[in-house]
Amino acid sequence: MAANTSFASPLADAELAPAIDASVASSIVARLVNGVNGWTAALGVMLFLVFYDQVKYIWNKGPIAGPAFKMPFIGPFLDSVNPQFEKYYMKWASGPLSCVSVFHKFVVIASTRDMARKVFNSPAFVKPCVVDVAHKLLRPNNWVFLDGREHVDYRKGLNGLFTRQALEMYLPGQEETYDKYFEKFVEISQKEHGGKHHPFMQVFRELMCAVSCRTFVGHYMSEAAVKKIATDYWLITAALELVNFPIIIPFTKTWYGKKAADMVLDEFAKCAAKSKIRMAAGGEPNCILDAWVMQMIESEKYRQKVAKGVDVDLSEKPPMLIRQFSDFEISMTLLTFLFASQDATSSACTWLFQITADRPDILDKVREENLALRGGDRHKRLELETLEKATYTRAVVKEVLRYRPPVIMVPYVAKKDFPVTDSYTVPKGSMVIPTVWMATHDEQAYPNPDSFEPDRWITGDAEKQTKNWLVFGTGPHYCLGQTYAQLNLAAMIGKASMLLDWDHKVTPLSEKIEVFATIFPEDHCHLTFKERP
Repeated sequence: MAANTSFASPLADAELAPAIDASVASSIVARLVNGVNGWTAALGVMLFLVFYDQVKYIWNKGPIAGPAFKMPFIGPFLDSVNPQFEKYYMKWASGPLSCVSVFHKFVVIASTRDMARKVFNSPAFVKPCVVDVAHKLLRPNNWVFLDGREHVDYRKGLNGLFTRQALEMYLPGQEETYDKYFEKFVEISQKEHGGKHHPFMQVFRELMCAVSCRTFVGHYMSEAAVKKIATDYWLITAALELVNFPIIIPFTKTWYGKKAADMVLDEFAKCAAKSKIRMAAGGEPNCILDAWVMQMIESEKYRQKVAKGVDVDLSEKPPMLIRQFSDFEISMTLLTFLFASQDATSSACTWLFQITADRPDILDKVREENLALRGGDRHKRLELETLEKATYTRAVVKEVLRYRPPVIMVPYVAKKDFPVTDSYTVPKGSMVIPTVWMATHDEQAYPNPDSFEPDRWITGDAEKQTKNWLVFGTGPHYCLGQTYAQLNLAAMIGKASMLLDWDHKVTPLSEKIEVFATIFPEDHCHLTFKERP
């Protein structure tokens, strides 16, 4: 029997379709949600973050040299915990620009002379950044973090502290420190170690810290405080390693470094207060702090006369008008001087003693020159004119700085996208690190670059290679104390050559380079000292 009806599938019924679709969809979503637990959600988020981290790295890397992929999140952090010079060199040799990415920080390395100079001379795009934790140790309002006109003006106020007249004023304090520590070298070698060789790198660090403190703050700081700073400054250096935790966690390197920096700032602030009292009472300046405070006093006197309507002769106007700085502001600036000098001069000092011990013919020439300039009197006190005439000694110092440049990398941060080449732009916020080593070991500028040859600065044309001489940087942030540093090292090695004999025990690690902010021999330089007859 035929039925007088028709049958249609509910899915084909236009009126029923929306209800059915919603029901089916809800069922599918419900099953998916029920199947997701906390672990699968976390895994999904983690996979997304890994994917994003990898894509971001590849995008930032672009065409420059660097690993094809990044180890998720941490990148080469483990390598950075124990930095090795050989790995740094491989990175420099990989191309003019190369990169790595560590945690959240993308790092571009400028290896060639021209690439390094491009970074140094681009203040519109980059500024010094040291490392993340540096602002916490040196303080965010420290002058080294200033930029543009403000930075330039601040530097101008410091230039007077490194004039020829000022450098001559600091010499007696430096020589006094050398006398004390040369005696200590002999005592350590002969009495404490029975004439046997002993690692002297840490002793040299203490020496250079003492010289710096004596030059910066004179006798305002006690010997005990200098000793503590020399010991604890190692903690500040460790906290400012290129790769470190960006936050301060108790009992970590950054935590100990912060405590040490606080101590140094406190000591320098005390010195500033003492200097202000002494200079106001008419004392004679004999250190950088005194010279700076005197500039403040003279500037204030001039301003007061002008404010009172006194007709002041132009000859009475200080060369540079500066404001009154608080004790803590002075302290922060002195800490940056110590930061700039301590590790670098300690490195150069260590290599100087090792290299001259291994090359007695060079040491003999240094000794002969210094004796001749003093008329045969090895105890004659230092004079700036004598140092300026010590041509060979200064050549030895310059060759040490070229051969083993203390600061091999200088971290900057990109303030905005930086078109460093026609084909590559450094992303805003990235670290940009010009290296010095490749410029000072460029065979075109310095033939036989891996050979120690002081004569290249006298009879060769090394002095003409100004574009390669990046030891003290270049551009608006070049080192203020570069002349002071070189004269200081020349004074030290010249005086030591006349008063001391030293011998170096060569080990398999003597010529291998340890990277710790600056560079040192891996064995920390085994020496023994004795007085010259």
